Amino acid sequence: MIKGGEQLNRLSERGNEPRPAWKKAAEQLRERIGRELPKTALILGSGFQKMLEGFEIEAEVELKSIAGYPAIRVKGHSARLLVVRVESLRLTVLSGRAHFYEGHPMDAVMFPVRMLGECGVKELLLTNAAGGINAAYEPGDFMLLADHINFMGVNPLRGLPVEDGRCFVDLSDTYNEDLRGAFRQAALETDVTLHEGVYVAVSGPTYETPAEIRAFRTLGADAVGMSTVPEALMGRYYGMKVAGISCITNCAAGLGSGKLSHTEVLQAGQANAANAGRLFKRFAALRHADAPI
Repeated sequence: MIKGGEQLNRLSERGNEPRPAWKKAAEQLRERIGRELPKTALILGSGFQKMLEGFEIEAEVELKSIAGYPAIRVKGHSARLLVVRVESLRLTVLSGRAHFYEGHPMDAVMFPVRMLGECGVKELLLTNAAGGINAAYEPGDFMLLADHINFMGVNPLRGLPVEDGRCFVDLSDTYNEDLRGAFRQAALETDVTLHEGVYVAVSGPTYETPAEIRAFRTLGADAVGMSTVPEALMGRYYGMKVAGISCITNCAAGLGSGKLSHTEVLQAGQANAANAGRLFKRFAALRHADAPI
């Protein structure tokens, strides 16, 4: 039998929900870095890691040392958070991501973006490796996300509180026009091939069938991948301006010769690291001059 005082204490404990892990992680990061993180954040996808070689690194934290941070196990993704300076613009960089297809629950996949949101990040730049569906795209090209189609079978905002209405996010302008304009200008000035199109996200880890690619093409998709969309949705939930860049690493299933493999994706992404670096350096210069953060 529970005594009255004990019952009251238990009810009180239930009423006081524990602080979310991503809030604690944000505090840990600020302590490790010693100051507030830059307000623009960049998440690096498969093959984009080598792009950092031309950036000035001010601080670095191993993500496995952050309590609650999901394990990053996929080859081609490191597990570091860096504060870098690029053309006078400071960036918070997550080098690597945890994927839904690894078996992580969506809450874990969203942990990094929620942590960044608690750190006060205002702009979120997302990168990924993608298969080209549009016949005009060639391996090595880049695609600026104009919009997306979510075929992952899950929405990361599901289950968030509905009382305040924040989860009902308007996605008519998910990918911010000002950021996209800066990327377009950067591509012109650096002579980097940058298409603009629709990204379709699938859960993976298998690559798509030729029939699925034909269906996606009919729906208006230009490239396909296994990430980015959940992060974009959570970024918008936090009120961040979002932009996304895909590196077209291969032709999607049924559109090219040979078998698809993760090794091919990594090799293609790494081969284009120099172009990615030039594009982002010029973008950073334009953003710093136009709207320093």
